[in-house]
Amino acid sequence: MGLTKASTGIKASETELMIEKRSPSDRVIALAGNPNVGKSTVFNALTGMNQHTGNWPGKTVTNAQGYCRFNQNGYVLVDIPGTYSLMAHSAEEEVARDFICFGDPDAVIVVCDATCLERNLNLVLQTLEITENVVVCVNLMDEAKKKNISIDIKGLSEKLGVPVVSTIARRKKSLDKLMQAVSGLSPGKNVYRVKYPEPIEEAIETLEPEVKKACSRINTRWLCLKLLDYDEILIKALNNYLGYNILSDEAVKGKLEQAKAKLSENGITAEGLRDMIVTALVQAAEKICADTVFYDKSRYNLRDRKIDRILTSKLTGFPVMALLLLVIFWITITGANYPSQLLSDALFWVEDRLTELFRYLNAPDWLHGVLVMGAYRVVAWVVSVMLPPMAIFFPLFTLLEDLGYLPRVAFMLDKYFKKCCACGKQALTMCMGFGCNAAGVVGCRIIDSPRERLIATITNNFVPCNGRFPTLIAIITMFFVGFASGLLESALSALILTCVIILGVIMTFAVSKALSKTVLKGAPSSFTLELPPYRRPQVGRIIMRSIFDRTVFVLCRAVVAAAPAGVLIWCMANITICGTTLLAHCSGFLDPFARLFGLDGVILLAFLLGFPANEIVIPIIIMSYMATGTLEDYESLASLKELLVNNGWTWVTAVSTMLFSLFHWPCSTTLLTIKKETQRLKWTAVAFFVPTLTGFLVCFVFNFVVKLFM
Repeated sequence: MGLTKASTGIKASETELMIEKRSPSDRVIALAGNPNVGKSTVFNALTGMNQHTGNWPGKTVTNAQGYCRFNQNGYVLVDIPGTYSLMAHSAEEEVARDFICFGDPDAVIVVCDATCLERNLNLVLQTLEITENVVVCVNLMDEAKKKNISIDIKGLSEKLGVPVVSTIARRKKSLDKLMQAVSGLSPGKNVYRVKYPEPIEEAIETLEPEVKKACSRINTRWLCLKLLDYDEILIKALNNYLGYNILSDEAVKGKLEQAKAKLSENGITAEGLRDMIVTALVQAAEKICADTVFYDKSRYNLRDRKIDRILTSKLTGFPVMALLLLVIFWITITGANYPSQLLSDALFWVEDRLTELFRYLNAPDWLHGVLVMGAYRVVAWVVSVMLPPMAIFFPLFTLLEDLGYLPRVAFMLDKYFKKCCACGKQALTMCMGFGCNAAGVVGCRIIDSPRERLIATITNNFVPCNGRFPTLIAIITMFFVGFASGLLESALSALILTCVIILGVIMTFAVSKALSKTVLKGAPSSFTLELPPYRRPQVGRIIMRSIFDRTVFVLCRAVVAAAPAGVLIWCMANITICGTTLLAHCSGFLDPFARLFGLDGVILLAFLLGFPANEIVIPIIIMSYMATGTLEDYESLASLKELLVNNGWTWVTAVSTMLFSLFHWPCSTTLLTIKKETQRLKWTAVAFFVPTLTGFLVCFVFNFVVKLFM
């Protein structure tokens, strides 16, 4: 497999994306489009399993590359970030623009949503200003048909001057027409050019002759427009691409001053110029669609509007959201029990075989203890407890995403986050945190504002992940729903767990507000929040994304952190000083401090040792109370409750432990992810201390109030 480089434009050593070609004749195709237009579906359908993902060089923005063959020709598809514009208001827009401009793709496929083509044409028109090698893919034609929308594809192609293909991406055969258009693509003739107001056109005419002399590798009309609408990041990327500073050319610099003077003479400021450019693009899209897109306005989007009256209204929206959350947790809790037990039995069967192997080899007891009873047993605990709930929760979460419901959640919560001077997109990253806080932190990339992205990152830990569910569910079941049985027990557990999670959401609002008024001051930014049409979910895609992209990714990170933790726990439980284990010494030392918050030294130490993986908190507590040297499991929650009560637990201890589990430091996997995403130890430390101090404060206040009334 050959490797070639595509520069994305800032610094060669940091921004060269490695394009993987299988032969020198392979063509590189950029796949662009607005969010929620089916771009990823097109990409997945064309490339199948021949794809891989990574980060854009120098950015925390994901890129995906894939390979496909059509008519004996090879194509490398680069799935650039979904964006509404190439004017670079965000990292995603910057990456998309720079790859189209400076990545030298052989062609650009712009995927559009047939149900809202007018808005999507904004991106098409901006792309046509950069390159003529464009194919427009009008996707979701089946959705358009349901909404009584008809599109004159041939007329649209004639107006734009480039190939336009209609597709239904989930039907792979419909993509043959798209690849046929790509394989036969030649530079467009009579490509549509947006007509700007006369003063802007005069300024471009003044500047373009000199720009043509200085730079012939990029569309000079577009470049003139960008020089007039000065974008420092773009100019820096351009200079790196060209290998010299275009503004060091005195002729270009002189003409640029003349062109800007013409704009000033007509009362056009820098801000006014950008507004006029955007207005011209919008008007051009309206003009094109007026002759090519037809629909019955009375019935357009009728089904979606009816559903939204229920799912997004003030009266029913939040109850439905809470009910869906309750159902998802009930399914997760109920469905995970049996596979979790099977997995546990299988993994601990392997442990027995490993033990037999060590005995056969006459290995020393300490080596068997460290590797099997320590590292392996903790990893087995994490996998058996964490994998089944994630394998259920992530597909359910992805199902809501695929249906188009999650953007509705962000829509409903947007105004509350704005009141906290945060971003409404934080609602989506918060939802991701239910599966895994590390995944939620990665999801914060969708937030454009660095300040608001940090707020979302720091507060993501206030929603419990799958690692904390076992602790919460076990305590809820033992101390609060022990009188119930069967379906009633799981339903009550899910209900109380939902209330706990709502408390976490409330705390997210409170801490977001506090951060925005102190260390992260600022006004909330505006953003485009699109409510995509409701769509039939694609089961295969849901399984692929949820299992391979999320579940396996998170599980691998947890296992890497859990193995060394197992070694440490075993050593502390088996090394004695003055006849007492290190584990007992540490818990005794922490006990007076822990009592202030309704806990005890064993509970606090269990949370500290559970830093690599929250799943092992309960097993460590059992091990410490029983004074055993290895992690123990209790098959009966009744006997476990008896053990806890015999060691001083009351309902106050149970509530305090739940509160501290909800509000305490992120796990090691999440903190490592925060460090990677923020690239700063400072913000990693803040993300550690904010929930930790919150947890101690909430527990202290709760216990203080209880003592007042008891």
